[in-house]
Amino acid sequence: MKSMTSDGKSKLGRLFVLDLSGGRVLSLNPDGSDRKIIVTECRHPDGVAVDVEAGHIYWTNMGVPDLNDGSIERADLDGRNRTMVVTEGGTFTPKQLHLDKKNCKLYWSDREGMRVMRSNLDGSKIETLVETGQGDADRQDVLKYCVGITVDAERGQFYWTQKGPGNAGQGRIFRANIEIPKGQSAARRSDIEMLFDGLPEPIDLQLDLNNRMMYWTDRGDPPRGNTVNRAPMDGEPEKRRPPEILTTHLMEGIGLALDLKGERMFFTDLGGSIYSAKLTGLDKKELLYMQGNLAGIAYAELAPQR
Repeated sequence: MKSMTSDGKSKLGRLFVLDLSGGRVLSLNPDGSDRKIIVTECRHPDGVAVDVEAGHIYWTNMGVPDLNDGSIERADLDGRNRTMVVTEGGTFTPKQLHLDKKNCKLYWSDREGMRVMRSNLDGSKIETLVETGQGDADRQDVLKYCVGITVDAERGQFYWTQKGPGNAGQGRIFRANIEIPKGQSAARRSDIEMLFDGLPEPIDLQLDLNNRMMYWTDRGDPPRGNTVNRAPMDGEPEKRRPPEILTTHLMEGIGLALDLKGERMFFTDLGGSIYSAKLTGLDKKELLYMQGNLAGIAYAELAPQR
């Protein structure tokens, strides 16, 4: 089913993908054709989000992980008018990025910063919502590292992953309210709920709000790692079923994007491949391969150019 513009024309799906090793932002059709390089010389880009109405693409730059020099940039969808939104050092090592259009906010997880953060779309009013540690001593504990992030704006909640040590089976997924409870702080808040633990290495998160399902990539070892997974967002912890593994054999899965109208998903791995599959995991296709070390991916439906 194709989406339509107000004048009856079909909208065009487009993927935006980050090449971590090459420092590039790529754009391509959902079948892998018409690949274009739209931005270069990024500083280890990792998370990406698209604002279709404003015609903007946002991405995080991890920088050098031990130098506290992360940043967030924005450009037009064709790569022009590149702008620094969060300047270098405004965040430590920003990872996945989420655009909350309803509240005009950017959310991101800060790995070595050990926190979940947000700002206005122009980078003003930077806030820390979750803080799992402070300083170099805490930074030695990778259990404190926040990686994935997504938001349920209608219910006023956000979700994030803490992947833990490599292949240790200590990865976790959490949920909290988008506002810190009154009288509490990012480091001490009572509304944090752990939804899953014992995961290999959960990375990027996405939500299907209509069906109340969350999807995520996992870059840990097989059989549960190097996968795309899903699980219900709700329900009592003791009654939750184990996550459903939708697809396997990724080369360290990272980025994930859902096309809910088209009932399909797109995902990337550090091996340099871009894949598509149905939301059930069936009909998996490798769209492109050997594209560098790929990280974040976003899907957007754009109006046709006049």
